[in-house]
Amino acid sequence: MTNPARPRSPARPMSGPEREAATASALVAEAKAGDQRAFEALVRRYRKRIFALALHITGSSSEADDIAQEVFLKAYRALAEFEGRSQFFTWVYRMTVNRSLNSRRDRARRGEDTLDDPRLELAVAVDARSNPSREAELRQTYSRLLRALDSLPIDMRTTVILVSLQGMSHGEAAVIQKVSDGTIAWRMHEARRRLHEAMAPEKLVRPRALSAELARLLTDAGLPILHLKPSN
Repeated sequence: MTNPARPRSPARPMSGPEREAATASALVAEAKAGDQRAFEALVRRYRKRIFALALHITGSSSEADDIAQEVFLKAYRALAEFEGRSQFFTWVYRMTVNRSLNSRRDRARRGEDTLDDPRLELAVAVDARSNPSREAELRQTYSRLLRALDSLPIDMRTTVILVSLQGMSHGEAAVIQKVSDGTIAWRMHEARRRLHEAMAPEKLVRPRALSAELARLLTDAGLPILHLKPSN
């Protein structure tokens, strides 16, 4: 007597990251087969994040824009060699990190620096909401925070950018930086300590709305999501 077949369990719905990876994989396959529109869809999907990553590392809007274009051009030319062992975004993120770090080092060797930090200008523009007094407060706070971020060792700063500002998991950041998950965890722990120390002399006042990126960075520094006000 045969046992009746057990009903199959319904398939587990894919998570957001799994759907994202599946969509990107399908677009990569179509692009490799010669569909240029599929690659253009990949560019539209990731360009803003690639630009933001390059901007955070280089501190230059023009360099970040150039790097984003270079990265996607390089990816397009090397697409046939992409074997899919890692996700597409991991591949282009790694290229972006390497290119951005090289650009920053080249500028440092030439003794060049940007006069205005576009990261500061963008953050203030988003959060000040055309309020001059609020803009002055935010400019001082964010300037301090960005100086503290930029003072971190380059590999640690890149980890903070990937995890806190780009929202990556420790595992994803580890793949991009070619280190262990434990190294990423240590860098984040040490970065929180250093950022907290850098901001500690400030007094805390009640919260107002922060941009998502800066709110996440303050949280990761071990600080409440509050604006910081200099001591009198």
